[in-house]
Amino acid sequence: MNPQLPIVNVLDTLRLMSPELFLFVWALVVITVDLFASRKNDSLTGYTALVGIVIAGGFLAFAGEGVAFGRMFINDPLALFFKVIFLGAAFMAVGSSFGLTKEKIQNHRGEFYGLILFSTVGMMFLASSQEIISLYIGLELTTIPLFILAAFYKDDKLSVESGIKYFVVGAFSSALLLYGLSFLYGMTGTTFLNGVPGDPSATHMASLLAASHINYFGGGNSSGFVILIANICILAGVGFKLALPPFHQWAPDVYEGAPTPVASFLSVGSKAAGLVAFMKIFLMGLFGYISVEMKPNDWGMLVGVMSAVAMIIGNIVAIRQTNIKRMLAYSSIAQAGYIMIGMIALNQHGVSSVAFYTLVYLFANMGAFAAVTVFEDNTGSTEIGNYKGLAQTSPFFAALLSIFMLSLAGIPPLGGFIAKYKVFAAGIDQTSFPGFEWLYWLVGVGLLTSVFSLYYYVRVIKEMYFAKDASIYTMTFNKPILMVLIIALIGVLVTGLYPEPIFEFANKIYYSFSFSVIK
Repeated sequence: MNPQLPIVNVLDTLRLMSPELFLFVWALVVITVDLFASRKNDSLTGYTALVGIVIAGGFLAFAGEGVAFGRMFINDPLALFFKVIFLGAAFMAVGSSFGLTKEKIQNHRGEFYGLILFSTVGMMFLASSQEIISLYIGLELTTIPLFILAAFYKDDKLSVESGIKYFVVGAFSSALLLYGLSFLYGMTGTTFLNGVPGDPSATHMASLLAASHINYFGGGNSSGFVILIANICILAGVGFKLALPPFHQWAPDVYEGAPTPVASFLSVGSKAAGLVAFMKIFLMGLFGYISVEMKPNDWGMLVGVMSAVAMIIGNIVAIRQTNIKRMLAYSSIAQAGYIMIGMIALNQHGVSSVAFYTLVYLFANMGAFAAVTVFEDNTGSTEIGNYKGLAQTSPFFAALLSIFMLSLAGIPPLGGFIAKYKVFAAGIDQTSFPGFEWLYWLVGVGLLTSVFSLYYYVRVIKEMYFAKDASIYTMTFNKPILMVLIIALIGVLVTGLYPEPIFEFANKIYYSFSFSVIK
């Protein structure tokens, strides 16, 4: 039997992949521009990177939906929605970095911005990957630049330490992920995670696994233990990206030591990439295990435990933090736990709530980190105690940071409230299916820990507004970071006050998954 290469429509393929191809070339342009830019011109390279991201967004609108490379690459609502998030995270990370590249990174600005763009390209390829080999390559292209970015302050011990920790844990988790994916291929003989809607002849992993009726715990089939080990290995690899316990311990140290804009990019971009990887592997490749005939949602129960532990650890340990970057790191662990409630709820509300939550998290968390960057640029400090009295000297800054904190806490009418409501409602909705009653407990943990989170979010607001003395600091903004803060503010308000258009598009993501057909 002679293998046949897929027929490739070159023009159509170039159209579909135009955002990724352009951004990859533009990253090289950014590095080249920096070679010829004067050291005194500290903003040219950054503005070049921002322009490239905006143009890539235009190419994304031009690319539209479609399939290329024999189903290996697909632009569907899932891919398009998350590509907007990836480009938004890159834009806001670059925009937050102008003060940093002016003072601390004067000799390698091109490499700094170029690595952010290269990582974004990896995320975008990951979002369109429809089989495990290209998915893994996209995940590695996402992660490897982040190893370097985390350690970019080469003369700072904390930064070097964060880079090494991130590299060691990341390399180990990548190996586990690849090991688990190899099991899936060995058991199915295919690398494709999903077929093409409307094409029943397209063989994919989900149908092969569902047809084989493999039970996780045996039941006369020796393959059950193998698939269980595969799932554990894959969860270890993806759990690292999401900072889900017990794979969360790198996050606080890396966030603290990495440049603050890089920490923000890690908290949103890398986490969103991990969510896409989880969706594609578990909701596309392993959806067959949710049917009533098999053990109901076994991987979901394991993820449910990880989600509950993330919410408990993230919120309780965040209360004790005095460094705001470490506090936001533990907050991001808790936020991952909330998001996974929607992920486990295998219904239209669950999938759309995950996408909506990630978009809201983009605005709220990137906005919070941008405000932290402003404070760090002006004071050199990241200690929460130094925020005392800022409302008197910098009322605009204090109001912005307060809004972002309240959104992360889930206070109405901000986007964070709608996002949490949606994931919790999706979890409750799924309990109507047999075998999912345990989701009541998981939603209960989410509601309870959300109350705990108010303490450390409001603590920052308390320091700024209720201190007796005015702060000795006055915040000043450069134009790019002010633009980032305004975009984040608008995003948090719009997603809270008028979320319907976003939900309308997010609901389409559900039909990217094969399990939508059997619901």
